[in-house]
Amino acid sequence: MADQQLFSLVERMTLEEKIAQLMQLAVPFFEGAEESGQITGPMESLGITDEVVRNSGSVLGLAGAEKVIAVQEAYLRNNRLGIPLLIMADIVHGFKTIFPVPLAMGCSWDPGLAERSAEIAALEASVSGLHVTFAPMVDLVRDPRWGRVMESTGEDPYLNSEFARAFVRGFQGNNLSGDVHRLAACVKHFAAYGAGEGGRDYNTVDMSERQLREYYLPAYKAALDEGCEMVMTAFNTVHGVPATGNKRLMRDLLRSEWGFDGVLISDWGAVKELIPHGVAEDEAEAALKAIQAGVDIEMMTSCYIHHLPELVSAGRVDESLIDEAVLRILSLKKRLGLFERPMRGADPEAERELVFCDEHRHAAREAAAKSCVLLKNNSVLPLQSEQRVALIGPFAASGDILGPWSWTGSKEDAVTVEQGLRFKLSSGRLITAEGCGVSSMTEQQLEEALKAAKEADVIVLALGEDSEMSGEAGSRAFITLPEPQLELIRRLKPLQKPMVVVLFNGRPLDLNGVLDKADAVLEAWYPGSEGGAAVAELLTGEVNPSGRLSMSFPYSVGQVPVYYNHFNTGRPKDAPDAQERYVSQYLDIPNEPLLPFGFGLSYTDFSYGKMKLSAEEMSPDEPLEITVSVTNAGDMAGEEVVQLYIRDMSGEVVRPLKELKAFRKLLLQPGEQQDVTFTLPEEQLRYHHSDLSFESDAGQFCIMVGRNSQDTETRHFKLRK
Repeated sequence: MADQQLFSLVERMTLEEKIAQLMQLAVPFFEGAEESGQITGPMESLGITDEVVRNSGSVLGLAGAEKVIAVQEAYLRNNRLGIPLLIMADIVHGFKTIFPVPLAMGCSWDPGLAERSAEIAALEASVSGLHVTFAPMVDLVRDPRWGRVMESTGEDPYLNSEFARAFVRGFQGNNLSGDVHRLAACVKHFAAYGAGEGGRDYNTVDMSERQLREYYLPAYKAALDEGCEMVMTAFNTVHGVPATGNKRLMRDLLRSEWGFDGVLISDWGAVKELIPHGVAEDEAEAALKAIQAGVDIEMMTSCYIHHLPELVSAGRVDESLIDEAVLRILSLKKRLGLFERPMRGADPEAERELVFCDEHRHAAREAAAKSCVLLKNNSVLPLQSEQRVALIGPFAASGDILGPWSWTGSKEDAVTVEQGLRFKLSSGRLITAEGCGVSSMTEQQLEEALKAAKEADVIVLALGEDSEMSGEAGSRAFITLPEPQLELIRRLKPLQKPMVVVLFNGRPLDLNGVLDKADAVLEAWYPGSEGGAAVAELLTGEVNPSGRLSMSFPYSVGQVPVYYNHFNTGRPKDAPDAQERYVSQYLDIPNEPLLPFGFGLSYTDFSYGKMKLSAEEMSPDEPLEITVSVTNAGDMAGEEVVQLYIRDMSGEVVRPLKELKAFRKLLLQPGEQQDVTFTLPEEQLRYHHSDLSFESDAGQFCIMVGRNSQDTETRHFKLRK
C-alpha cells in the first residue's frame, strides 16, 4: 500500500473513525476473545460503545495465535474500511521462555546476549500473534527504592544506550516488514521516569534541562537511532508538566529536534491522569493537551473518544492533528505488513513448535548464568562434589524467580534451585528445608532448617524478594531482606558451617546482615525460566561467574541515591587537605556504596599490566589509543569485563569523577594473556555545557582502566583543540 493510499484511506474515514484509531482497549472489549464482554469496574466506566470497538486501532494484552486470529477476523468483519488491529503487549524479558530481568541482563555486560534474548522473545510472541512490544525500558535508575529498577539496565547512560540498541535490534531485526517473526519495539518511558522523587512510583521528577540531556535522554535517543518504531510517554512530570501533556518534550524535542516520526502512545490511563496532576480541569482539557503534545494513541482512558469531536467542532483542535496521528498509526500497520497479512506471524502450529522450546530454554539458561554476580567468596564456592549441601530458604523450591513482568511465563515451568542442584549433585548429597517464608517464619520451619544445616557440610540459603515486592508499584522504603530471612541467617550462623547466600530480587538491596555474615553471596536477581539450572551451574563451578553490577549496592538506604558517576563537591572527603569534619560526608556511614558499579567476582584471578597510552595528547583529528594487558592468573577459564572510564578535570560545568566510555568482555583460559586496546575519540569527551551546547573542552583528563569503577589504574592526557 503506497503512502498515497494511506492518505486516501484517511480521507475516506469519518472523524469518529479516525479518533477511534487513536484508542487502545484491553482484550475484554473485543469479540472473539475468551474474555469478551467481561467489562467491569474501571473498564465499564470508560463508556465505550460497540461502534468505538469496531474502529479502535489497537488492543493490548492479547496473546495466543488462535485467540489473535479469532479477534482479528471478528474485528475485520465489523470494520467498515478493513483496517486491521495492532496487537500489543508487555514482552519485557521474554514471552513464554523468560529471560533474566533487564537489570540482570545489564549485569551481563553483553549486549549481544541481550539482542539474542529479544530476538527469541520476538519469535515466540510473533507466532503467538503479537505485533508490538512495550519494550525496551531504558530509564536511567539511581534509586533502588523504586521497584521498576528491575526493568532498566542500570545507572549508567553509556551502558544503558548500548543495551537499548541491542534490545531494539533483537526485537525488530533489519526487515520488520518482511520478517513476520519480529516485533515493533516501543521505547519507554519518555522521559526520566526513573528519577521519581523518593523512589516512589508515578512520582514527580524535577531536574535541570542539562541533567536531563546529559544523563537521562541518551538511552532513548540510542533506541530511536536504532530505528525503534514507537515511544511511550512517562507517568511523571518533566519541567513541571506531565510527560503525556508536555508539548515541549514531545513535539519540540522528540519530534522536531530528534526527528521522530513514529507512533507516540500514552502509558495506561496517563491521558486522564492529567487531571489529578493538576494541569487539566476535566477530560476535555486532558484530551486537548495530549493531542497538542502529539500523543497518537490513548491507552485505556476515553478522553479522546468522548471529547475530541466537540473540540474539533469548537475549533479548539485542528482536525489535521488527528489526521497526523492516524497516519502515523496506519503507517506502522503498513510497515508491519498488516494490510496484506492481518494475521501476520500468528501460527498455531509454529507456536506449539517454537514457544518454550529446548533451544530457547538453553539460551535463557546461558543468559541467566552470565547475569548472576558473585558478590563475595571466601573460598567456599564452587561447591565440592563430596560435600553434603543443606539448601534452605523460601526460594529453595520456589518457581517465583521469573520477575514481575513475566506476563506469559509460568512459575510451574521454572527450574527451581532445588531441581537444578539435584541434577548436579550425587544422590543423597542435597538436604532441603524451607526455613522461613519470604516474610514469615514458624518455629517448625526454623527447627527443620537447623536440623538440615547440622547434617550438612555447607549451607546454601535461597533468599530474596517475591515478585510482588518489586516491579511496577513495588517501591520500598526499606530495602533489606525481610526480617524473617535475616533472622534465619542469624540463627544458622552459630553452627559455624560455611554459608552461601543466593539472592533473588529485583533491586540492589541493603545487604548489611547478609554480606558480613555469609561466606559467599551470589546475586541471581530474577533469573527467569532456567534460573535454578543456571544457579546450580554457578554454585558447582560448571560455569564461572562473569556478571558485573550495572547498579551500585548502597551501604544503607540513607545514602540513596548512590551512583558511581557523581560530582566531587567543593569539600570532598578524600582531598589531601580535607578537614576531619567540614567535608561532604555522613557521620555514621561511609560515602561509598557497599558494592560499586562494575563490581563482580570470579572463580579465577585476573591481573592487569600497566596501561599504555598512544600519546600524552590528543586532538579532534587524533584519537587516543589505550592498551592494557589482562592475564588469567588462576586455574579456571573465566570472563573478565575490562572497563574504561574518563574524568574531565576542569569543565565549563562540573563533571563526574568517573564516566564509563568503553568496556570489553574477554574469555581467557588459565594463564592466557590478551592485550585490550580501546580507541577514545574526541566525541566521547563532549558533554552538555550550561548553554546546552554539546562539545568538549581543551585541557587535562584522567583515563582509568580496571575491573570495576573503584579498582582502576589512572593515567593523564591532554586534549588539544
